[in-house]
Amino acid sequence: MDRKKRMNIFLRRVLPPVAIILVAIVVVGVLFATKKTPPQKPEEVPVPVVDVLTVKPQTISLALSSYGTVNPKYKTQLVSEVKGRIVTIAPSFVAGGMVKAGDELAVIEPFDYQADLRQAEATLAQNKAALDEELARGKVAKVDFSGFKGVPPELGLRVPQLKEAQANVKYAEAALDRAKRNLERTVIRAPFDGLVRSRSVDLGQYVSVGNQLGELYDTAIAEVRLPLANKDLAYLESIDHPYTEVTLSTQLGGKTINWRATVVRSEGVIDPDNRMVYLVAEVKDPYLRQYREPGQLPLKFGSFVDASIQGRSVDDVVKLPSHLVRNNQVAVIGTDSKVEMRKVNVVRTDLDSVYIKDSLKDGERVSLTSLNHMSTGQLVKVAGQDKGSSHTPQDAQDDQRLANAGDR
Repeated sequence: MDRKKRMNIFLRRVLPPVAIILVAIVVVGVLFATKKTPPQKPEEVPVPVVDVLTVKPQTISLALSSYGTVNPKYKTQLVSEVKGRIVTIAPSFVAGGMVKAGDELAVIEPFDYQADLRQAEATLAQNKAALDEELARGKVAKVDFSGFKGVPPELGLRVPQLKEAQANVKYAEAALDRAKRNLERTVIRAPFDGLVRSRSVDLGQYVSVGNQLGELYDTAIAEVRLPLANKDLAYLESIDHPYTEVTLSTQLGGKTINWRATVVRSEGVIDPDNRMVYLVAEVKDPYLRQYREPGQLPLKFGSFVDASIQGRSVDDVVKLPSHLVRNNQVAVIGTDSKVEMRKVNVVRTDLDSVYIKDSLKDGERVSLTSLNHMSTGQLVKVAGQDKGSSHTPQDAQDDQRLANAGDR
């Protein structure tokens, strides 16, 4: 009886769970056995979009960039040539004052020099009277020796006395000229049209010969020394006598102001400190004292300016932004939208541009978009490309997948 009871308990409690587990295992096995593999879609490779620039070779005047500080061509230290006390100072004789050639800047007390002038005039008059007297005596001596047989002595004819009187007159004339010059030197005048850089004397101050009175800058011509690498001189039209136009520029009030200049000479030596050759450019009338156009600003001494020097013209040159050229290569986009990393001949570079010759043809397209790891043969899409083009983006994707499969 116990056995039968145990059997009933087994059939009711143990067998059903075991049967369920077995059925579940069978069902899972059947499902795995009949599972279908989902269709594989090809991996899509995105085609990058780039902007392009259509190049056109042209004749370009290669500009040379430089810089420099504006200085006067002539500047002079005004010094005293006579001694005395300063009795007058002109209002324009101050730092920053504008003066013209011949303007009176200061006056040294002239009374002693006026007295010296009168004394020199009196001495000259006295010596001239002595000369006239000696000439008369010589005539009398000739009459006295008219009946003398033989050669009359020079002393008797008063020849030495006459020469001495003539020498005294010349000496007195020289002394008079010196007195006049010293009197003129009591007035300090501007030697040229200029700008007073500084003044070193004041009213009532006593000055000696050689004392510095002030410094004057000539405003007729300004000079700018422009450093250039020695190799860049080849781009000038002429090296020995350049006479090349230069555009000087600087920022004033948020605006770029330009001035015209001319290269007049090269200093002809390489600076051992920076290995540069210096060209000298001149600007006429930098302070616009002769003529001034509306809105034109003066070019002040001491200004730091950038310079663009006109170079020689070169034919069939392509100008590109400097960031497009890396390791002397540019990305050329062909008609099939494939990239060609082309080696180019760079003839000159400046801060913003690169000049290329004999490397790009008229109408070729250069990528303006910089892509990472851009390589020859890579497919791209040109921004704004005609939708009706025979080479569609889907075709490009298919070609790219084929290229990837071939690489694998």
